[in-house]
Amino acid sequence: MERIAVEPRPDWKKKVEELGFVFHSTGAAYWEESAGYRFSAAQIDELEAATNELHELCLAAANRIVVDNLFDRLKIPPDFWPLITQSWERKDMSIYGRFDLWYDGVHPPKLYEYNADTPTSLLEGSAVQWYWLQDLFPAMDQFNSIHDRLIARWKETEAKETVHFACARDSQEDFANTVYLEDTAVQAGLKTKRLFMDEIGWDKPRQTFVDLQSEPIEILFKLYPWEWMIDEEFGIYLKDEPCWVMEPEWKMVLSNKGLLPILWETFPDHPNLLPAYFSPDPLGDRYAQKPIYGREGANITLRFNQQEVTTPGEYGAEGYVYQALQLPPDFSGHYPVIGSWIIGDEAAGIGIREAETPITQNTSRFVPHWFAH
Repeated sequence: MERIAVEPRPDWKKKVEELGFVFHSTGAAYWEESAGYRFSAAQIDELEAATNELHELCLAAANRIVVDNLFDRLKIPPDFWPLITQSWERKDMSIYGRFDLWYDGVHPPKLYEYNADTPTSLLEGSAVQWYWLQDLFPAMDQFNSIHDRLIARWKETEAKETVHFACARDSQEDFANTVYLEDTAVQAGLKTKRLFMDEIGWDKPRQTFVDLQSEPIEILFKLYPWEWMIDEEFGIYLKDEPCWVMEPEWKMVLSNKGLLPILWETFPDHPNLLPAYFSPDPLGDRYAQKPIYGREGANITLRFNQQEVTTPGEYGAEGYVYQALQLPPDFSGHYPVIGSWIIGDEAAGIGIREAETPITQNTSRFVPHWFAH
């Protein structure tokens, strides 16, 4: 695993915007193609195997949470425990998720956290870095079957009704990712319709969610966190399951940082896990403190050498988990984190986010990768 300087394409902005990647430089440079990460085929095999293994561990942990009724440890409101249990027992279909991994190319990958409900960096991880590779390194390969796997997964839904795709109105990134996901569903032959979350209505006589044309929403793909949805004014209606929602309700237990200590309890000393607890005591003076409900690197505290570094944010009211500190590898002041995608039940590719500090945040750059067979 090496970080290599690369000459950017002179017309790269035009090329990525043609793919719908319009937030490449919002506020700061987000897409970074003056460098790339080069892997060996063996390293890619290791990342793929670790991703598949972590997927199985997470499913086992989800089963334990449901069977042993551990929802309170995750601070999930009791009204929604039956909903999660029913969704899990039905084996409701999941489309995708993204594991954030520590990896240095030498030691086994370690799970930082699992973005199981609303993962982004999808468009750039799938299409944008793939076309970059074709332009600059056509003889090389990339761990990236995301696009084809998404189309195949949508086909497996066998959805006959219209799938409504929704996200928050105020996020350019969420909108671009939602449009991309909708496009893969269309390529799979599904009927689709797009709207924003604040455009979803409730039809009381019909006991169903509706769109702006008063058409019932029978299947809803929402790039919007479950914990936000259940807090919305319409959240009370979700308990009666008026529509099929993706990602499914059981993903609430996997998108929660409380998963990390439960994973460690269930699979202690697993090579792809970091020690994690609901208290900092077992970790001494060196740990990462993460909010149970947290997003995009906000409200994370790193404690080491009797010092603390904390990122700003608005999370943490529900409490924290504590994970053994494992700083990302340092490539001359660049700290990469591997985002490894699972689509259905199979690893599908990676994207790399890097920062100039050890904490990856929503401003951290996306850097493409390649490997040679």
